[in-house]
Amino acid sequence: MNPRYTGKTFILEIIGIIVALLFLVPFYFVFVNSFKTFADILIDAAAWPKEFMYTNYLKVWEILNFPKVFKNSLIITVASNIGLVVISSMAAWKMVRTPGNFSKILFIVFVSAMVIPFQTVMIPLMKLGGMLGIMNSIPGLVMMYFGFGVSLSLFLYHGFVKSIPIEIEESAIVDGCSTFGVFWRIVFPLLKPITVTVIILNTLWIWNDFLLPLLVLQDPGLRTIPLATSSFFAQYTKQWDMGLAALVLGITPIIIFFLFLQKHIIKGITAGSIK
Repeated sequence: MNPRYTGKTFILEIIGIIVALLFLVPFYFVFVNSFKTFADILIDAAAWPKEFMYTNYLKVWEILNFPKVFKNSLIITVASNIGLVVISSMAAWKMVRTPGNFSKILFIVFVSAMVIPFQTVMIPLMKLGGMLGIMNSIPGLVMMYFGFGVSLSLFLYHGFVKSIPIEIEESAIVDGCSTFGVFWRIVFPLLKPITVTVIILNTLWIWNDFLLPLLVLQDPGLRTIPLATSSFFAQYTKQWDMGLAALVLGITPIIIFFLFLQKHIIKGITAGSIK
């Protein structure tokens, strides 16, 4: 037995497991009730399904045209992430490497924008989007995600860039590397740990976002997964059997995505500690 493994450690592990199970309770209700009929959900929502009703998923797949809404969500999330990573990383690197009052003021402006509630700019944003002709379009929605997401992404990159020794970049410049070459060949690969973090945070936000797509996308053919799922929860009708099945279909890709990037997060933390 490990001499460092004490009774206190055991108790903390038990508490951690209990807390983890409590957080998993909502997922249990969503998962088991997605296989029940509407009547069975009303009778006992906590009970294990007597018979797994896979027809719920088949109906939801057809009603929502799930491949279409999945494609819309995927395009919006991927395009937004690519833009946020490129814009934020380059801007943060430039601010850090060109210290001065202008860079400080610009950084403060971006950080200050993080505390502005979306509801305060919602109406002006819709008016501006209408004037620019970007409403009811996926590119227009992606541009808005650029604006709302760049503050946090830049803030995270800004702190990480400071930990990269400038001597590495100076050596590359002496060897004849251009400014863009220094960033893309030297700096950006070193930003991998924080890039993975930025992608995960923005993906969770954009994939699950409901309000902004609701305001921008009026065409039913442009609906994202959250918008399509909301159709099962109307003002006077709650189709819990269909709605919960739609929720499971919607969160499954994001769970797979997180599990896929988990190993990269661990590698990034290890590499950062060694560096």
